[in-house]
Amino acid sequence: MSPRDDIPSLKGQDGEGSVQVHQDPSMRIEGAKVFSVYGKGGIGKSTTSSNLSAAFAQMGKRVLQIGCDPKHDSTFTLTGQLQPTVIDILKDVDFHPEELRPEDFVTEGWGGVQCVEAGGPPAGTGCGGYVVGQTVKLLKQHHMLEDTDVVIFDVLGDVVCGGFAAPLQHADRALIVTANDFDSIYAMNRIIAAVQAKSNNYKVRLAGCVANRSRETDEVDRYCAKVGFNRIAHMPDFDAIRRSRLKKKTLFEMPDEEDIVMARKEYVRMAETLWNGTEPLAPAPMEDRDIFELLGFD
Repeated sequence: MSPRDDIPSLKGQDGEGSVQVHQDPSMRIEGAKVFSVYGKGGIGKSTTSSNLSAAFAQMGKRVLQIGCDPKHDSTFTLTGQLQPTVIDILKDVDFHPEELRPEDFVTEGWGGVQCVEAGGPPAGTGCGGYVVGQTVKLLKQHHMLEDTDVVIFDVLGDVVCGGFAAPLQHADRALIVTANDFDSIYAMNRIIAAVQAKSNNYKVRLAGCVANRSRETDEVDRYCAKVGFNRIAHMPDFDAIRRSRLKKKTLFEMPDEEDIVMARKEYVRMAETLWNGTEPLAPAPMEDRDIFELLGFD
């Protein structure tokens, strides 16, 4: 018997040979528009997600943001502090979810955004997909999704983890945060391949990418033109964005400086683009050798 023979494969359901957690179809989110935000670690996914949530809230939408990273800092700028994780709260009640109330794991942030930190298992143990699944299950059991217009999953950067894939089982569109450099675009290429694999069995499609913390967008645009992808927003490397995080605030709470006003408008424009619906993209990810040839080795 091979080491994998005793692991249930989801062949034909979730990709060839997949052993990732497969969610109960009855637990899928319905009614709301669901977006998953991806990108390599440290690229600014949480900043993007939180400001995007704030932009949707400013548009009058009822928003729920779910952080899917053990760091549990996704909703930090929306609430002004780190929130406890669903997995830690469940541990406190010996994994008896019936003992929990919505206020135990959901916090209201700026603009009325409902904030949840799914968290994750300790390093080297468990599956992040299980944590995401339990979080959505709790939200459904407490009817927290029935009055929601937009759900944003802020997803950890590890492409191979089940925690990466689980939100794709709920999402309508996946958004990738990148920068105008080789490492970020290389990670984006891998994420595109992963989302494309899941789109064979789930409704999720790619919406496009955000060039974040980037003065220029030439490399991002060159890659997008090559594979058939779209850049739907550009967030320059404004120091105001860094300062907003230090002050535990979204840009929508910061003073009306020129850069802040400009960045807010871009987030609102992006929210409007996503709300109005984006073309379902099916880019063709590049082989490693080809992407090195296109973008170089710097």
